[in-house]
Amino acid sequence: MEARLGRVIAVANQKGGVGKTTTTINLAASLAAAERRVLAIDADPQANLTSGLGRRGRASRSLYEVLLGECSLEDVLLDTDLEQLGLVPADRNLTGAEIELVSSDRREFRLREALTRATRDYDYVLVDSPPSLGLLTVNALTAAHSVLIPLQCEFFALEGISELTNTMQRVRGGLNPTLRLEGVLLTMVDERTNLNQQVASEIEAHFGERVFRTRVPRSVRLGEAPSFGKPILLYDIRSTGAQAYLSLAQEIIGHEEKGAGQGALGTPA
Repeated sequence: MEARLGRVIAVANQKGGVGKTTTTINLAASLAAAERRVLAIDADPQANLTSGLGRRGRASRSLYEVLLGECSLEDVLLDTDLEQLGLVPADRNLTGAEIELVSSDRREFRLREALTRATRDYDYVLVDSPPSLGLLTVNALTAAHSVLIPLQCEFFALEGISELTNTMQRVRGGLNPTLRLEGVLLTMVDERTNLNQQVASEIEAHFGERVFRTRVPRSVRLGEAPSFGKPILLYDIRSTGAQAYLSLAQEIIGHEEKGAGQGALGTPA
């Protein structure tokens, strides 16, 4: 029987330090806690997703070998501390994939084809993309149904986003015509400051209904959890960060249940 893959969501922003990996870890864990079957894929050579789930150094192979066609996703799949959450890890070898795949046929489709050959069922697949718009990110966008963009609530939040949306348009034009925007997530929000409120208003004016209602607050506990190799739910479920990601998971599930969602870049489908 063919495996059933649900929604594939690429978490992307070429700007670093916006909470991209934190979002991937904790959204994946929150969806798993809601009894959804989730696969988290670490497509960033820094391997912070792998480390944040406590699995760095646990596998001899990683996404690198999958993209080069040397093995399947199942061959590198790792269990996590959450029964419903599996992990495809990254390691530093993944840096070489950008160079080694340049002259390869269908180089942009390697991740999509690996997912097509998957033998397990998943409700959600979350792909943590590197902070760049290179071949690894293009693979994530080509494989995805939608893109979730974390934006730090700071003065330069919108800087460079046009680059990402232009990349999404190019991917739609030649590689993945159904790619759409899942939503924009405001991260590191401090509601007490006027600057944060002003930036949030500017982002909402720019993206409209494409901004998630959930806002992820600045949180010491969120910052601590990865050093223990745990998602925030297993580190401090009562924290504001944990509650925010549980709320985000419910928004994502709500999008799925409505069945309509956003259009290509967030316009009605």
